[in-house]
Amino acid sequence: MNDIDRLTALFTALGADDAAGWADSEAEENIPQLARYRFLRMVWQDIDAWSTAAPDWAGAYAEEGRADGAVGRALRLGLSHQELGEIAREVAKETAFGILYGLADPTDGRLPPGVEEQLPGWCLAELSPEGKPTGRILDALYEDLDEVDPAAPQGQDDVRP
Repeated sequence: MNDIDRLTALFTALGADDAAGWADSEAEENIPQLARYRFLRMVWQDIDAWSTAAPDWAGAYAEEGRADGAVGRALRLGLSHQELGEIAREVAKETAFGILYGLADPTDGRLPPGVEEQLPGWCLAELSPEGKPTGRILDALYEDLDEVDPAAPQGQDDVRP
């Protein structure tokens, strides 16, 4: 089994729709696509939990917590747990996108001139299966967030305002 076959099998095991494309990109371009896909898959599992677990969290939030009033009112006004879950999923997706974008580009222009240039940045780096740094950085993860969305039709990117 060559490297592309091994990578394709791993992407397939993770549920990638275009496992061969992701594997080819990693092998041909030396981009840590398997690490990227695995990370984004984990992010989507958390995003999707807001939708799939809506009956659990909506019921609990309606009784106590910072959002108890809003969730309780929404339920009393007739929103279903599914509808609240859809809203929460979109909020979680936008939050994840913002974090991933900020990871790639932490400068936001809201600090006084001369301050941002002095601040440290950060990165997400790939580790080998043994836990050793490979030297490859997972950059611009926000670009592939929609590509890994398990609920989106493949090949259609989300358009952001």
